[in-house]
Amino acid sequence: MNEVRIGVIGCGGRGAVAENAVLPGVGGRLVAGADILDSALKQFQEKYGADTFVTKDYRKLLERKDIDAVFVTSPDFMHEEHAMAALDSGRHVYLEKPMTITIEGCDRLLRKAFEKKLKLYLGHNMRHMSFVQKMKNLIDDGAIGQVKAGWCRHFVAYGCDAYFKDWHADRSRSTSLLLQKGAHDIDVLHWLCGGYTVRTTAIGNLSVYNQITDRHSPKERGDASWSDDNWPPLSQKGLNPIINVEDISMMLMNLDNGVLCSYQQCHYTPDAWRNYTIIGTEGRIENFNDAPGDCVVRLWNKRKSYNPYGDQQFFIPGVNGTHGGADSSIVAEFIRYIREGGKIKTSAIAARNSVAAGCCAAESLRSGSIPINIPPIPVEVKEYFTKDVE
Repeated sequence: MNEVRIGVIGCGGRGAVAENAVLPGVGGRLVAGADILDSALKQFQEKYGADTFVTKDYRKLLERKDIDAVFVTSPDFMHEEHAMAALDSGRHVYLEKPMTITIEGCDRLLRKAFEKKLKLYLGHNMRHMSFVQKMKNLIDDGAIGQVKAGWCRHFVAYGCDAYFKDWHADRSRSTSLLLQKGAHDIDVLHWLCGGYTVRTTAIGNLSVYNQITDRHSPKERGDASWSDDNWPPLSQKGLNPIINVEDISMMLMNLDNGVLCSYQQCHYTPDAWRNYTIIGTEGRIENFNDAPGDCVVRLWNKRKSYNPYGDQQFFIPGVNGTHGGADSSIVAEFIRYIREGGKIKTSAIAARNSVAAGCCAAESLRSGSIPINIPPIPVEVKEYFTKDVE
């Protein structure tokens, strides 16, 4: 396969990630796009040429014979339907995170790709972020000994704008923000700590945005654009008519290798911050900020009084491209994977397990914080998807 011809389902919004497939040396070509919005289709066709096929019906895109792979970048609640149809059509799939909004949906996709021997590649681009890779390398090199604990604090300053003005706020379409927003962080904790959650418990609450009565009409699309003027949180306007997901959540995780993890997420902080702390038998590491060029990973591995700068500092240099260069890196890996094979950083099994942890945590916090066990994946399916992962 010399050139990978790509169709994009959901070519507006996050569909822009697919444009990295046509960067010099990557080897992809965008030949078709599907979206329900005329504006998205117009922009797609203007960017890739008047002869580029566009449609509002993704089924018509999948009927075409000139497509080798499909990017599914539609809203989360459509992931299973769109990815399943693409796999049924015999195409390799790049599926944006989260994999689906249910564990059962993830397992159906895994089974379908396994049966058809197709590549199902998940868009967990944080595994391609340079600061995460630096932390992973330090751990793998033994800088902190054997990992025993990890946690993540995520202050989502844009939480109301991005998640409480549209479908994200409706649990029937997102399940929980522990799943939708937390899928990245859970996956990174799993990756850095070398295991998957087998048991979780959580607490959470809808404590702020339920107090806002200004809601847009169900017939309108919410305005999820960022503005510094949208402060303080209770001054926000135009929220989604349905809001039944939590705006603050905390979960605890037992991993299958004995590591203990925690994750905290808040959607009404004044600042945006994502911080991982990983503790081992001989030290700990922690990131400060997550934007290349303005990020440092610090290592503590000597016994002494608290040193805010660590015993070693690793400054992460700037990188071009969206999401700190991770989008171009992950798309290039996907194209190379379906053209040539080889090892990959992302994992469909890992993506499923981040969804499973988020779903079970949401079930726990809505059921009095009872512990929930994560259902296992059939061995033959697991082996199929793990053989190519680094």
